[in-house]
Amino acid sequence: MCTLARCDSSVVPESRKSGGGAGAEAGDERKTIVAPGRRRRRPGRLDAGPFAADVASFRLHLAAENKAAGTIRIYTEAPLWFASAYLLYEMGKSRWAQVDSQDVQRWVTRLLGSYSEAYARQQYRALRQFFLWLAAEDEIADPTARLRAPTVRDKPVPFFTSVELSRLEKACRGSTFAQRRDAAIVSVFRATGIRLAELAAIRYDPGDPRRSDLDLERREIRVRGKGGKDRTVKIDHEAARRVDRYLRVRARHQQAYRLGLWLGTGGRGPLTANGIYQMVRRRGDQARVEVWPHRCCAALKMPT
Repeated sequence: MCTLARCDSSVVPESRKSGGGAGAEAGDERKTIVAPGRRRRRPGRLDAGPFAADVASFRLHLAAENKAAGTIRIYTEAPLWFASAYLLYEMGKSRWAQVDSQDVQRWVTRLLGSYSEAYARQQYRALRQFFLWLAAEDEIADPTARLRAPTVRDKPVPFFTSVELSRLEKACRGSTFAQRRDAAIVSVFRATGIRLAELAAIRYDPGDPRRSDLDLERREIRVRGKGGKDRTVKIDHEAARRVDRYLRVRARHQQAYRLGLWLGTGGRGPLTANGIYQMVRRRGDQARVEVWPHRCCAALKMPT
C-alpha cells in the first residue's frame, strides 16, 4: 500500500504568493484580507471540460443524500480542480477511466508541497468519495483503492495569551457601534470557544424570544454545530454585559430587523464567518497581536 505523502517527489509545487495587509479601521469591512504567505487555494473558474458532466451527476447524488451545502461544495470542487488543473491540461487525459493511482499521487504530492497537510488530506478524501461513487455507478476502476490519505501531523495551536487578549479587548474599547459589537464578539469567543460559523449563525429577535438563540438572563446561547445539531453554551457575566451594551446600539441600526445577531457597519446586514474573522484580524493589527484563521478558529480563549 502506498502512502501519498511519499509519492513522486519530482512534482514541483507552485510558488507561494504573499497576501495583502489589513485595513486599520473597523468600519472598512468590505475589503478582503489575505493572511501573509498564504496562497489562494484554487482558481476562481474550474473548466474541467469533458470531466465536468460526471461531477455534476455526483453533485446530484450528494444532494439526494441530503449532504450539507459545504460538503457538496468540497466534494465536487476537488475532482473539478484535479481535472482542470492536472488531468486535462497537463496530462492530456479526457476520461476518468484513464486516471490511475500515480495521477492521484502526483496531485496530492503537489498539494502537500503548496498547502497544509490538513488541506491536502481534505482534498484527497473528497477525491476518494468521488471515485468510490464513480466506481459504483460506471464500474470504473477506483485509482484510490490502494492508496492512503496523507498523514496530518499534530501541530499545537498557540492560544492567545492573557496579554494578547487584553490588547484585543482594549482595541475594541469605545461606544461606537463597531466598537461595542467587536467587544461583544471577542468576549463571547473568549467565554465559549465556539467556531466562527457557529458565532455568525446566532439569531436574535427582540420581539420573539422563540426565534432568538440568545438568553442573557440565563447567560446562554444556542448554537448550531456541524450537521445541524443544536447545543447550548454558557457565557460569563462580563460577556453578557458586553453583549447587552451591543444590543442597545444594535436597536438603532438600519437593519436591526434582521435575524442575524452581528450586524455590519454602514447599514450592511449580518456578518458572515469570514467577516467576523476579518474583524478580529483588523483588531489584531491595531493591538499588535498576530491573528490567522487557524488560531482564530481554534478559540479566542486562554489554555486551561
